[in-house]
Amino acid sequence: MHVAPVGGTAVQDHVALAEIELCGDLIIAASAAEDRLSLESIDEVLKVAEERDASSCTSD
Repeated sequence: MHVAPVGGTAVQDHVALAEIELCGDLIIAASAAEDRLSLESIDEVLKVAEERDASSCTSD
């Protein structure tokens, strides 16, 4: 039987971790909202405008 070594061997997928964090942010926002989140609210939680602004600044 082969047993994986303990400690320090975990592989981290930074993209997956970022997606999990964004999902958590959406869950928190949805649970705090009185009604369904609007598309604008979702974009705000996901910081879509900030990403769009940042990418337009680097493409000039």
